[in-house]
Amino acid sequence: MTPDPPDEPSGGQLRPTSPAALGTCAVLGLVGGWLLHPLAERVGGTAPIITWAQVVALFLVAAILGGTAWLTHRALHVHRERLAPHLAVNRLVLGRASALVGALAAGGYLGYAVSWLGVDAELASQREWRSLGAAAGGVAITITAVLLERACRVRSDADDT
Repeated sequence: MTPDPPDEPSGGQLRPTSPAALGTCAVLGLVGGWLLHPLAERVGGTAPIITWAQVVALFLVAAILGGTAWLTHRALHVHRERLAPHLAVNRLVLGRASALVGALAAGGYLGYAVSWLGVDAELASQREWRSLGAAAGGVAITITAVLLERACRVRSDADDT
């Protein structure tokens, strides 16, 4: 069997974001967040402060992604409408990228929170709790982004027969 010429579509399918990819991003974020605390203190003398604005911003992004996922699911699967191809691709790419970045952010904030455990320093407890809140926001982004990616799935022609 000869391979398809490069000018013709291969007929391949795009697979959903794998749990392994999400897990890899989360672990990389965890290590990076955990290393941020000691490296920032060595280089700059003080570790970054986590504000409530960061936590709120992450949950706001999750809410926007969740709303987009709900509207997309409703349009495609409930009302059986068709999206313009560029809109469908944009939403799919948004969902996939946001899922990976959300996992990275969740891991990063969780790692930063863990780096403060047992440390007797001013604002350590505050950094722990706010980082945990931001990590929860990252998890919310990941979940809603995966839902958006799933909402973009449509049945193939082979499923109709």
